[in-house]
Amino acid sequence: MNTTQTESFWSQNKLTIKGILVAFLILAMLIPTLFILALVEERAQRKNEVVRETTAKWASAQAISGPVLIIPYTETPKASDGNEKPVKKLAYFLPEHLTINGKINPEKKSRTVYDVIVYRSFMNVEGNFAPLLGELPEIDPAGLLLNEARICIGISDFRGIEDQLALEWNGVHAIFNTGIPENDVLKEGLSTAVVISQEALGSPISFKLAIGLKGSENISFTPVGKTTQVQLSSSWPNPSFDGSFLPTGSTVTDKGFTANWKIQHLNRSYPQSWKDMKYDIKESTVETKLLQPVDSYAQTKRSVKYAVLFIALTFALYFFVEITQKKKVHPIQYVLVGMALCVFYTLLLSVSEYLGFNTAYAIAASATIILITLYTKSLFAEWKVALLFASLLSLLYGFIFVLIQLQDNALLFGSVGLFAVLAIIMYYSRKINWYGTGQKEINTAI
Repeated sequence: MNTTQTESFWSQNKLTIKGILVAFLILAMLIPTLFILALVEERAQRKNEVVRETTAKWASAQAISGPVLIIPYTETPKASDGNEKPVKKLAYFLPEHLTINGKINPEKKSRTVYDVIVYRSFMNVEGNFAPLLGELPEIDPAGLLLNEARICIGISDFRGIEDQLALEWNGVHAIFNTGIPENDVLKEGLSTAVVISQEALGSPISFKLAIGLKGSENISFTPVGKTTQVQLSSSWPNPSFDGSFLPTGSTVTDKGFTANWKIQHLNRSYPQSWKDMKYDIKESTVETKLLQPVDSYAQTKRSVKYAVLFIALTFALYFFVEITQKKKVHPIQYVLVGMALCVFYTLLLSVSEYLGFNTAYAIAASATIILITLYTKSLFAEWKVALLFASLLSLLYGFIFVLIQLQDNALLFGSVGLFAVLAIIMYYSRKINWYGTGQKEINTAI
């Protein structure tokens, strides 16, 4: 191939070659976005570490189980050799009625640039136990070691206990202490000895208990009553109700929430009393989480995933303007524009740690649009072209911001938007003469 043929080849295919080069640059500019995604993950992980460190000094999520009445008893099994020895076992009793009225007061702890949500909770727990003789008739009342009876409360994090826990048991006051008898129901918690006489076995036993606990993120209760009613209120406006049971009624406003649960023993898999069995009562819980209103890292990560859309459309528009305006744009200038689009995400990430995602998005988008608009003006020497780019970027950033706010419909709107953008590009590129011979390089209709 001689020099004339070579020049003819490059002349006839210059648009195709430039298009391939632009496509390569689009793919190359995705490399910085991978580093930005890694940076977002790193900052999110750092926040999680700060949350763990703060809650370790305050108190973690609290799980409250009980109260459970544990009464040891002796049983003498029959032996084949006639040498019968009494064996000590445990009997478990759960309340007939259990009512929990709680209030959660959230607090914000700031450490470096992060805010950690913790809480103080105050709960009034009351109810009654059914007559114990009717609960386990197969146990000989004479074998019950009533002097060793204890009421146990399961608490997951003792660091959250702020005040002494006092129990009112049938009008008699008792003080809880750390530790519980060795058993297969509650692994850790508080307990106190209670007074039960032989005469009281045939009567209901009432109790009252006030609990003040610090915690973080969430609080949960185990509905151990034959009928359990829980009422929670808080000034936190972003709750999430989780666990095994959803509220029977709830109200959530900007000023806080209230929620109510009513759970029957038939909704659980364990009975009200038992012996010689193992049950995991924590498998059924009522749980309330205090959610952060906005996770800026998750939203930033979602926005980075649309980086290819920004880069591809901006480069495509530069390419079309380059053709129509008969002005060459150097590949380095494409790269500079691509780097400006990438820096948008680092601005978004850093500013959102101080001002929140929405404000940071507006600042980073405005800065990026202004920068690229002025740079475009210097390249093409026309405000008309520069304002065209400003309009395109404004529409793109606005479109992506709306997609990020959506949850269930994000995929639908995103797919429709991308289809519309692709249709527009295909429409305006249909008349381009990619070979550059035999007709004008681009139809004047464009």
